[in-house]
Amino acid sequence: MKRWIAGVTSLLAATAWGTAGTPAPRLTADVDRDGVLTAADDAGKNTWTDARGAIFLPNLDDDEHRCKVDPADLDAPGRAVDDKLAACNDAADDRINGPRDAADLAPLAIDAERNLSGDATGTVTITPTDKARVFAYGRPVGTLTAQDLRHGVRLLLEGRDIVRDPKKWDGQITVTLLVTDRGHTGTDAVRMRVAPLMLQNDLQPAQTVLASKPNTGQGFWGRTPPYEQGAPGDWQQFESTLRKATKVRFIQGTHEGWKDMWAQDWFEPATASMPAVGGPHTLRILIRSGNVWDMPAGNTPRPAGRLLYRDLRGPDVGVVQELAGQASSGSNDLLNMGGNLESLPPYAGYPHGRLLYGATAERHPDTGFLTMLTSQGYQPPLVIDTSWLMIGHVDETVHVVRADNARGWTLAVADPRLGAQLLREVQRLGGGKQRMFADTKSPHKPTVDDVLRTGMADNEGAAKHIDDQLKVLLKATGLHPDELVRLPEIFNRVPGYGLLKAMTPGPANGLSITDREYAVPDPHGPRLQGQDVFKQVTERALARNGVRVRWVEDFLWAHLGGGEVHCSTNALRDTSRATPWWSGTAASETSTR
Repeated sequence: MKRWIAGVTSLLAATAWGTAGTPAPRLTADVDRDGVLTAADDAGKNTWTDARGAIFLPNLDDDEHRCKVDPADLDAPGRAVDDKLAACNDAADDRINGPRDAADLAPLAIDAERNLSGDATGTVTITPTDKARVFAYGRPVGTLTAQDLRHGVRLLLEGRDIVRDPKKWDGQITVTLLVTDRGHTGTDAVRMRVAPLMLQNDLQPAQTVLASKPNTGQGFWGRTPPYEQGAPGDWQQFESTLRKATKVRFIQGTHEGWKDMWAQDWFEPATASMPAVGGPHTLRILIRSGNVWDMPAGNTPRPAGRLLYRDLRGPDVGVVQELAGQASSGSNDLLNMGGNLESLPPYAGYPHGRLLYGATAERHPDTGFLTMLTSQGYQPPLVIDTSWLMIGHVDETVHVVRADNARGWTLAVADPRLGAQLLREVQRLGGGKQRMFADTKSPHKPTVDDVLRTGMADNEGAAKHIDDQLKVLLKATGLHPDELVRLPEIFNRVPGYGLLKAMTPGPANGLSITDREYAVPDPHGPRLQGQDVFKQVTERALARNGVRVRWVEDFLWAHLGGGEVHCSTNALRDTSRATPWWSGTAASETSTR
C-alpha cells in the first residue's frame, strides 16, 4: 500500500494541471507491469501488446465462502444446477468481498484536476460493458462528482470472465474517463487485457494431491466401458499405498446412485496472474471437464464436476466451465476429460510450455470446450492421435519427467515392444508358466506363455501408433529418441470396440509428486528370481533421470476400469517459479536440481 501511495504521489507531482477551459483528465493503469502506478505508465497506455499493457484478473473465486452448494445440487438432473453454480463468484455481485478480494482487482488512478468548476462531472465506462466493472470507495462507480475529480480517485477494476472464444471477445477492454466542465469535454483511456488461463505442468511440485473416495459400496455410474467383474474394488489398497506415496486429500460425493473416481478427468487445474508489488498475484482457476451426458432425465453435465464448487472453490480458487448444450458421442466425450488435457513444460520458443491433447478429425473434444482451452493464447497446442485408444487420453502413453538435458525435461513413454521383449526374456529363462497379475484379485491371470501365444499383433499395433505420436512430439520439442524414458507395457484390444487399452498397468500413466518423485501403478508383471521384471525395468529407467518410484496399488480400483494412478488422482501444483505469462523471456521452472 505504501508503494502504491508513493507511486500515485509521484504520478500526481508529474501532472500538468489543466487550465480553465477544456478538462485534461488523466487515467493511469499499471501499463509497465511493475505493480505500482507512476508517470512511467503513460506511454502506450491506449494500446495493449505482449510487451506492454495493463492486466486484470478474472475474479471468479469466492473469498468469503458465500457461494453454497446444496447437497441436492450434486445429483440434480439437467443443466440448471450447473449454470447456477457457475454464476456464483466474487465477480457476480456488486461489492468488494473483503480485503482479500480487493487484492484480486487491478488498480487504476484518476489524477486530481484542480482547475475544474463545481459543476464538473465525470464518467468511467468500459468497452465491452459486460467483461469488467470499476469500483471506487468500495462500490461500483460510473459517475464522478467535481469533488472526486478535484481530489483524484483510486479505482479498482474487477474482471468478470475469461476468454472463451476470441471471435466473440479477445480478452481486451478499454476503460475510458470522460470529464465535462463548462461546456467542454476531455477524455483519457487505457487498454487492458484479462489474464489468460495457464496450465500447470507435471514437474511443478504438488501442493495438494486429490483423489476420489467411494461412497458406500464401490459401484460406478458413468459413460466408460463396462468394468470387469469386481472392479472397481480394493479401495483400501489404493488408498493406503497412495498415502504412503504422498499426502492426499480425498473428495467424496453424496449420493448412492453415482460414484466417479476419475479425479483427473473432472477438471484441469490452471492459474491466472497479474503483476503486483512483490511478484505476481495469482488465482487458481479449475477448468471443469466438458463432459455432458445423455441421461434418462436429459442432457446433464458430468455430476462429479459439481464437487469442484462444493469442495475446492474458495479464496483464490475459482472454477470455469464451457459446456455444450447437447451430449457428444461417447467416444468423443471421452476426449473432453482432463486426462486428455496435459501440458509440456517450457522449452526453446515456448517460454510457457504448450497444451497437449489427443484428437483427430473423426474423434475430438467438443468444439466449444476446445475453443475455450486453445483461446488462452500463451501455451500453443500440440495435438497427437489418441483415437486408437479405448479411452483416448494423452496421459495413457506419455508423461513429462525431469532430465539432465538442455531443457530440463524429457518424456516417459509407454513402450509395448519393451514389454513384449521382457515377456520373451522371462519365457526364455524358463518362466513361461509365470502368471501375470498373480498377486491381485484379477479375474484373468494369463501365463506369460498365454500372452505370447496370441502373437502380440495388437501390442505391436499399439507400438506403431505410439511411434506416430513420438514422431509428432520429437519434431515439436527437439527431443532426441535417446533422451526418451521407455517404460514397459502390454496393450490388447477391447472386445466389441476394436480399440486398444493397457493390458498391464501403465507406468507412463502415473502422478508426479515432485520432479524427483513419481507415483506409479504396480504392474504386477511376471517374476524372475522373485523380482517383478516390469517393476525392475521401470525403476531403473526412471532412476537414470534422478526420479524415484513410489508404487501404488490400483489394479482393481482403476486399471480394470481403463485408468491408472494419474486418471484417479489430480494435483494442485506450486506454480510460483513459472515465468509470468506476460514475460517474453524463458526461464527454467521445471527442475529443482
